[in-house]
Amino acid sequence: MSEPAKPAELGDGEHLQVLGYEDSFNRSMSLWANFALGFTYLSPLVGVYSLFALALTVGGPPSIWWIVIVGAGQLLVSLVFGEVVSQYPIHGGIYPWARRLWGRRYAWIAAWVYIWAMIVTITAVAEYGSGFAASLFGVEHTADTTLWITLGLLLIALVINLSGTKWLARVARIGLAAELIGVIGLGLYLLIFQRKQEFSVFFDTMGVEGDGSYLTAFMGAALAGLFLFYGFEACGDVAEEVENPARRIPRAMMLTILVGGVSALFSFGGYVLAAPDLQSIVAGEDADPIPAILESTLGPVGAKLFLVVAITAFLSCVLSLQAAASRLLFSFARDGMIPAHRWLSKVTEGSKVPANALIVACTVPALIAVLVWLNADLLYPVTAFAVLGIYVAFQMVVLASLRQRFRGWKPAGPFSLGRWGMVVNIAALAYGVFAMILLATPGTSGEPVADWIVLIGLGVVLGTGLVYLLVARPDRLSDAPAGDAIEVADRLRAHHGRRAEEAAVR
Repeated sequence: MSEPAKPAELGDGEHLQVLGYEDSFNRSMSLWANFALGFTYLSPLVGVYSLFALALTVGGPPSIWWIVIVGAGQLLVSLVFGEVVSQYPIHGGIYPWARRLWGRRYAWIAAWVYIWAMIVTITAVAEYGSGFAASLFGVEHTADTTLWITLGLLLIALVINLSGTKWLARVARIGLAAELIGVIGLGLYLLIFQRKQEFSVFFDTMGVEGDGSYLTAFMGAALAGLFLFYGFEACGDVAEEVENPARRIPRAMMLTILVGGVSALFSFGGYVLAAPDLQSIVAGEDADPIPAILESTLGPVGAKLFLVVAITAFLSCVLSLQAAASRLLFSFARDGMIPAHRWLSKVTEGSKVPANALIVACTVPALIAVLVWLNADLLYPVTAFAVLGIYVAFQMVVLASLRQRFRGWKPAGPFSLGRWGMVVNIAALAYGVFAMILLATPGTSGEPVADWIVLIGLGVVLGTGLVYLLVARPDRLSDAPAGDAIEVADRLRAHHGRRAEEAAVR
């Protein structure tokens, strides 16, 4: 996992200097640790556990195919991101990528949407995890206990993150082990030893379509896959803390998608096939079916042990989300593009982490958790908004990358798709537009606010961001490089050429 750079390649610090930055972080994160960070952020266990009941109620057992569809689409996106981060291995991910590919104002909007989507995602994951913690400790799952457990998960993750990158990497690896046990290990056990349904059930709608078309029901279950397959971009958020990031981060991103997809299929499929009363779950009579499935297959003690694994995975996911959000805030602030940028861009001397940005990434989700405590019906719209916001930010990078390709950009990082770059980029954009349409489609309950809440939330975030951008003009406060993808690619190739000549002389 510690392969040296080839002689003709730039060292990590030299690559940063070409991009206009100094090396100010500890590069203590290996490929394995970087993959673990992305995987625990993506967290197939969290995704499957959070929306298993919803997926079956809306789309029936065939909703499992959304895992395949979305996984394939997001793999295309990860390939595009891989080329971008290989040229720009710098902290912050979405924000610096959008800025260097397009411009400051474009990047500001992308980062504004992405920051809010990540912060809301932190709240959603902690909220879903609170239910498993309540079950483990035998606490009644009320609004009050949910709030306190949610706040506890957020605070524990903050303390671990403040301790430094090494502890973040350690806990991420523990979370990875918990995820693999919880999704692949248990999934295989359920598939082999506890199967109560036939495999043909994944082609049986079980009547969820009613008198209408099943296509409508299937499309309605898309959130089951769409909520699952993001988080791989977190591998790039901590680029300046990874050794040889231009090569390792693209690999870590693709591994996150592939291993996450296989894990989710085992987990979702195992629960469906092991469900003793699948019809009641599909009919919506059992709103929290996984604990019952666990107890019927593992027994009371086994179910408790598995809850420990699940909570470890949820905590690790919150930890990774906080870390990624804080690095984005830091990157945003380092370029002077956000209020309180001097305070947010501070890095602690000892642990070398953006402590103030971490505090914000804990405090704001805590405040949103209080809003959910006041109105529990906000949790599902909060989740849907988080997913839509993430996809909007992703596709802004994909679009910016495609724009640069049409202008002649040929990515200069060590990871390259070559002649396939344009084709993959177009396919990734087409998939992203399709996904956003699914997420933004209003509901059909007849209640305007409930049906349009996701678009209302996105509109508020975009609206406030545009107002601030036009009034305060934060883009003018920064002289950070922007829109320089072609120029930087040329500089990198020139440096590579000089390094190759020096190596040949030696």
